[in-house]
Amino acid sequence: MTPLFKGAAVAITTPFSHDEVDYATFEKHVNFLIEEGLQALFVNGTTGEGSTLTEEERLNLIRLALKVSNGRVPIIANTGTNDTRTSLSHSLKAKEAGADAIMLITPYYNKTSQRGLIKHFTLIADAVGLPVVLYNVPSRTNMTIEPETLVELAKNPHIVALKDATGDMEYLRQCKELLPSDFAIYSGNDDAIIPFFEGGGDGVISVLANATPKEFQEIYTTFQENPAKAKELFEQILPLIKSLSVDINPMPIKALVNHLGYAKDEVRLPLVELEDDARAPIEQAYHAFKGE
Repeated sequence: MTPLFKGAAVAITTPFSHDEVDYATFEKHVNFLIEEGLQALFVNGTTGEGSTLTEEERLNLIRLALKVSNGRVPIIANTGTNDTRTSLSHSLKAKEAGADAIMLITPYYNKTSQRGLIKHFTLIADAVGLPVVLYNVPSRTNMTIEPETLVELAKNPHIVALKDATGDMEYLRQCKELLPSDFAIYSGNDDAIIPFFEGGGDGVISVLANATPKEFQEIYTTFQENPAKAKELFEQILPLIKSLSVDINPMPIKALVNHLGYAKDEVRLPLVELEDDARAPIEQAYHAFKGE
């Protein structure tokens, strides 16, 4: 099985202007990210405020990303919700819009059992027939996909990868030990990419890469030949990564991409824009990293 991608991908932000999606800015941002070397784009995810987008907005963003990419990189649509029927509907419509793959989060709020996860993911994967990236992010859903559950799910020919945002390297070790070698595992945590690569991870689905795409791909590429040099590159970008912890994602990255001209500093409630005193250190960390 060929992985969807190897290296750095991005969970792309969604720009708003007066509470409407700013498609022109989104198009500009997509082109920048691809030209700077990212290997895949994840649309309508947490960082893209997908849960506050209308169905029309979600589909328009998928179609526009596909148009701009023009086959250069995979466009992967986040279609998962806490309801199987809704997730299936989103997934089928993303497929109709042309998405190359879908990403499915574990159900939240009405969280299920491991047996329920298998039924939930399997039903959607079988019905849609696109490659599926599972998303394990216990900090947001209060549940995890156990390694043994992943083994069962990996038997499905459509379920091909995992976005692992546990930050737990023991979890990664167990998954790598139990799963087939062609099942891709991507880091969902920017601050853990070096130990993740050391543990056999296939890449990262990054937040900060919205602003520093070339640098994230460079870290991955360098790691394949020179891990020590990759660690040096990571240490240089780590202060900028840490600067985004000032508030909840995607508010800090939205402030930074606004500073770079790829969004207005606007989010949808219940998210709120950063205070000025929180925004300034992020901008300073970015310019320090860039040597400006």
